[in-house]
Amino acid sequence: MKKKCTVATMEHTAAKPSSIRNLLIRLLLSGVFIIAIRFAYVISIAGESCNVSDFCFFSLPETFSLSIDTDSGAGSRNSSLSELYSSKEWLDSVNFYSSVFHDLIGGGYLSPESKSLCVETPTGRDVFALREIGVKNAVGISKKSVKPLVKSGTGERIPFGDGYFDFVFSGEGSFARSAKPAVFAAEIARTLKPEGFAVFHFTNPKDTYSFNSFLDLFHCFKVVKLHVLEGFDSSMPYIHETVLKNECVDYGAGKLDSDYYSHSNGNCYVPGYKKDLIRIAEPLIEKEPLKPWITLKRNIMNIKYLSSMVDISFKNRYLYVDVGARSYGSSIGSWFRKQYPKQNKTFHVYAIEADKTFHKEYGMKKGLTLIPYAAWVKNETLAFEIHRDPGEHVEVKGRGMGRIQPLQTTGKEFVGEVEKIQGFDFANWLKNTVSKNDFVVMKMDVEGTEFDLIPRLFETGAICLIDEIFLECHYNRWQRCCPGQRSSKYEKTYDQCLELFNSLRQSGILVHQWF
Repeated sequence: MKKKCTVATMEHTAAKPSSIRNLLIRLLLSGVFIIAIRFAYVISIAGESCNVSDFCFFSLPETFSLSIDTDSGAGSRNSSLSELYSSKEWLDSVNFYSSVFHDLIGGGYLSPESKSLCVETPTGRDVFALREIGVKNAVGISKKSVKPLVKSGTGERIPFGDGYFDFVFSGEGSFARSAKPAVFAAEIARTLKPEGFAVFHFTNPKDTYSFNSFLDLFHCFKVVKLHVLEGFDSSMPYIHETVLKNECVDYGAGKLDSDYYSHSNGNCYVPGYKKDLIRIAEPLIEKEPLKPWITLKRNIMNIKYLSSMVDISFKNRYLYVDVGARSYGSSIGSWFRKQYPKQNKTFHVYAIEADKTFHKEYGMKKGLTLIPYAAWVKNETLAFEIHRDPGEHVEVKGRGMGRIQPLQTTGKEFVGEVEKIQGFDFANWLKNTVSKNDFVVMKMDVEGTEFDLIPRLFETGAICLIDEIFLECHYNRWQRCCPGQRSSKYEKTYDQCLELFNSLRQSGILVHQWF
């Protein structure tokens, strides 16, 4: 009995250190578990490495790559990432970007201390290259994040505050692929510090018109470097590198601002690259046609549309302004929406038509805004005269072509319908509606009022907001019905119309003769 008690006492004594040891092990495991949970949060939820996080237990190695996911497909994705990171394409691209960023450091556009952002980078290889060469504080954004290099975001919605970065990089032609380049540009301007640098890589050459449209999106940025690089694979044999410096006085100053393009003195400047396009446009018809109803209609086959000569991708909005629209089928439905080359862009249409006969048919049209007034040189009430030449059979729904006149100048001898309508200052409306960053196509068929409206567009500088004009000029043309007789509706001659067309082209405005 005594022996048994002694054995029991020895077992009890031995159990004390074992319990303490178990407790210590449990505490240690709990600590490791807490660290693991925090690590998983930083990598999977915060989407950033410890280099850019505000709070971490430890730092990750510079070359560490990891993606943790909670869904069932995580394992296969991690396996795919491992294959990606070891592929020849990945290694070649990282070497390429490392060389690019080394050169940018040498040029003073980037430094190891720069807070750097790579925009629209699906795999983060440019971010990896930045970190490899010593730019520690670098992160990427993409719609689908690849952690820890890339977090969720897009060029049109950068998830960082104003003036957060010293350096922004847009590689692999990501800017050119954006459906909203103006918003993309505004976000870069917002998040880039004043005196910071933005670098863009375009994978294919752009025409001068397109390049200047791109620069217009960054109106207070300065071009500091243009460079052509040899690409790293066959899909990108050459890369055009553009480096811009942010000279805006405050954050977001690069945003769209129509006032920036307005001119208080009414003048506007047409750059040389736009004037160059006039040289390759179709020639004007110098000699008055004897059968204008045939010659001018055939001329549409010779027209060189602006959108067939240049890339129009770097524009904010795409607008078609039909001044004197008449019915929907007159030109909007029959010509513009079917024949004008739009480069897969969606155009919003403004139909300006004073004749209320046509207003109802525009009510259900999508992507169209009806302006039910007469385009004029100021806001005032006008007389709307409906008449035709003898023998002229141009009628729509029982009405002939309408012409507007100031009330005090309406001829008492005029025989026909006369209505009072509201006219509006078209040039002022245009300046308040569109900006230089918009692509604006205008068709004008206003029964002689073009001799009032075009000078007003020049006077106010609104003419420079229009990229392309299709103009029907009205003159005392030969009549189809009556050989040897001219129309009595219009006082202007063909030479005066030709002078109007030439003045537009000489000013750098691409205008086409319409019928």
